[in-house]
Amino acid sequence: MTDIVIPARKPARPFFSSGPCAKPPGYTPASLATQSLGRSHRAKIGKTRLQYCIDLMREVLQLPDTHRIGIVPGSDTGAFEMAMWTMLGARGVTTLAWESFGEGWVTDAAKQLKLNPTVIRADYGQLPDLAQVNFADDVLFTWNGTTSGVRVPNADWIPADREGLIFADATSAVFAYDIDWSKIDVATFSWQKVLGGEGGHGVLILGPRAVERLETYTPAWPLPKVFRLVSKGKLAEGVFKGETINTPSMLAVEDAIFALEWAKGLGGLKGLQARSDANAAALDTIVADRDWLSHLATDEATRSKTSVCLSVDGADADFIKVFAGLLEKQDAAYDVAGYRDAPAGLRIWCGATVETQDIVDLGPWLDWAYATAKS
Repeated sequence: MTDIVIPARKPARPFFSSGPCAKPPGYTPASLATQSLGRSHRAKIGKTRLQYCIDLMREVLQLPDTHRIGIVPGSDTGAFEMAMWTMLGARGVTTLAWESFGEGWVTDAAKQLKLNPTVIRADYGQLPDLAQVNFADDVLFTWNGTTSGVRVPNADWIPADREGLIFADATSAVFAYDIDWSKIDVATFSWQKVLGGEGGHGVLILGPRAVERLETYTPAWPLPKVFRLVSKGKLAEGVFKGETINTPSMLAVEDAIFALEWAKGLGGLKGLQARSDANAAALDTIVADRDWLSHLATDEATRSKTSVCLSVDGADADFIKVFAGLLEKQDAAYDVAGYRDAPAGLRIWCGATVETQDIVDLGPWLDWAYATAKS
């Protein structure tokens, strides 16, 4: 080990976790507006800030007026389960799964809601055959597989004249890719991914077909209060105007507002996408230069530009634990071990809140950790 030279330069911000992700550059808690703290979220200031957050998300996402945005409890998981519990059961269900979170939606549909879904799977690193999807069904999929590094390339595979609803878990995808909102009836995400916001709150986006489902269909199972989106047969419109179902953390809301204003300063969606693209390209260069490192997602067209999953030659889970631990001990990279259910490897977040120079500076540290762990 004494012959292995420690790199001279460290990433300035060694935050490469895939969730919660790095805060926006320049962030400090002192940057947040605090006038809404200690006030009721139902007071004028609370509702105003919640509505402002919703308006910013619409602007940065370039979301059409046809789609509503609501802030809901339980992060992305809570938002997606809210959609499943309130809208599924009206017709058949097809679920796509190629990583851990997609499998979670399969479990919910099959074992919790007992809907006997059609399941189309692929191994980690691969995308299922999208041509098999029956669009007479409601279809559930994960736009960007956070734990596998595999994403759908676009929404071209979704027909405009579909009969069922399209449910997209888009938590590692929004703000990083172009999304054809005309093809998406339900989308969910959390602030903690591409925006680098805080966890605990989810965002639910509903298109007009989803609203129609909510107002014309009543599920057979009971709904807890935090899932209820309909009152007297009509959509609870207040949820999509900042009147949250339960009490939100206004500190988390102010944190999200900071990130969204930062995103606007970059030029909005295109600015965020450019940063993610540059980060992913820098990591691609690192991978290409090392014969012991490779992408888990072999098809570049479906490879994530946010949660990039890497295979390390000959590594098992114990080796990766040592590898990641070495980097963390040196404050060179935090939280880069792959997801626990995924094949043993590394996972490097390349979303917009990461600086490209920090990705570049990570390369020599990966060499050092690999050589040290091998020794």
